[in-house]
Amino acid sequence: MIIIGEKINGAIPSVAKAIAEKDVAFIHNLAKIQSNAGADFIDVCASTDTSIELETLKWLIDLVQEVSDTPICIDSPQAQTCVDAIKFCKRSGLINSVSGEGDKIDVVFPVIADTQWECVALLCDDTGIPKTAEKRLEVFAHIMKRAKEFNIAPSRLHIDPLVEMLCTSEEGINMIMDVIREIKRQYPDIHVTGGFSNISFNLPARKLVNQAFCVLAMNAGMDSGIIDPTNQDLIGMIHATEALLGQDEYCMEYIGAFREGRFGQKK
Repeated sequence: MIIIGEKINGAIPSVAKAIAEKDVAFIHNLAKIQSNAGADFIDVCASTDTSIELETLKWLIDLVQEVSDTPICIDSPQAQTCVDAIKFCKRSGLINSVSGEGDKIDVVFPVIADTQWECVALLCDDTGIPKTAEKRLEVFAHIMKRAKEFNIAPSRLHIDPLVEMLCTSEEGINMIMDVIREIKRQYPDIHVTGGFSNISFNLPARKLVNQAFCVLAMNAGMDSGIIDPTNQDLIGMIHATEALLGQDEYCMEYIGAFREGRFGQKK
């Protein structure tokens, strides 16, 4: 599982407060604990007014890179802002995100084409979030066609099938699972990602729902996730699921992560 640390996001009240107050120590700590917990990328999302978003992203990215070598996941709904923030990063990372909406692909793909940057791609278009698996896969086909035009390998893409709230779904997550399986069938080397916590909005005991989703989604082929890497219960569930799926020979990764204290060490 490729872990994208979710904790530096201005949509989180405590992070918004730290941004407003320019609390360097707070951001440093969020970067360090996620890096130490084994995050593969650290997501950085300003969630500010567009007039100050880029300068805020620079401030956040600079702070993360002062204390961590973990690659940055540049996160903004504005494709141009993502592209503009690339120059602040010391090493190739992840752009979050493009989609079938507007000109996002035309803004991002040409810039990352001949680089090692990876990209999250959402399965929505100008009509919004498709309601059926068939429509989402049509958006997926369009994204892959454009990626081929720019010679962007499937292994550099993290496809987000758009996990929505379970409490508003009539059929649970069956449709999402179908989409994940078909994506991985077509492109075994591609990554499938998503925000695990999206599934449990407005439900009690959210962490329990998130963990159950984790197991089912990984079984369908999800191999990347925007999560809290310091959540030991979830990290333990990921390692256990990898072992059960035969992705961890002799359970060595599971055992190693336990010994490193990544899960199971709470007192």
